[in-house]
Amino acid sequence: MSLSAGIGWLILALLCLGIAGYSAKYLIHPPQTAEQALGNPSGVPFIFIHIAGAVTALVLGSLQFVPVLRRGPPHRWVGRVYVVGCLVGGAAGLVLAPGSFAGPLASAGFGSLGVIWIAVTLMGWRAAMQGRFVEHRRWMIRSWALTLAAVTLRLYLPLVQVLDLPFLPWYRAISFLAWAPNLIAAELWLRRRRPIPSLKMTP
Repeated sequence: MSLSAGIGWLILALLCLGIAGYSAKYLIHPPQTAEQALGNPSGVPFIFIHIAGAVTALVLGSLQFVPVLRRGPPHRWVGRVYVVGCLVGGAAGLVLAPGSFAGPLASAGFGSLGVIWIAVTLMGWRAAMQGRFVEHRRWMIRSWALTLAAVTLRLYLPLVQVLDLPFLPWYRAISFLAWAPNLIAAELWLRRRRPIPSLKMTP
């Protein structure tokens, strides 16, 4: 791992751990009413389930960038639990999305995140099970980009307050901005690193 990549990983890992620690309050003291769950009628118990899955994915996903954990049994076991975290977090997010206090547009944004997060994670898991490890890595990079929506969401929200922007319209926009740019950035990075196929000589 290069120095710049190591610094980037460290920053991401610290952000992930910070967000995981902040979100832990919902795990220690789960919402007991819909009002405590951001007014979401499905918030009890699905906010707890969603956060538990997402926090697991955040913490374990960041560990997958540690070189010693990227090979052998540690990678496989951490990866399996990461996949479970993504699937649990994504499925609970799909249950929560229709009840967003910000209305149908926010529901569409967060619901789309849940669908795509589950889909790319399953594609990565399937590729690993079939021994297609290059494809597996590419799909899991996309999955990780979507997992980081938990971080980007919480970076955008304070900016809205600091810049004194109208909260509700921007929250609706953030339901897409929290994940779509992450996925686009991952796709552009993957395209830049796509291996050039070797030429086959014909007889």
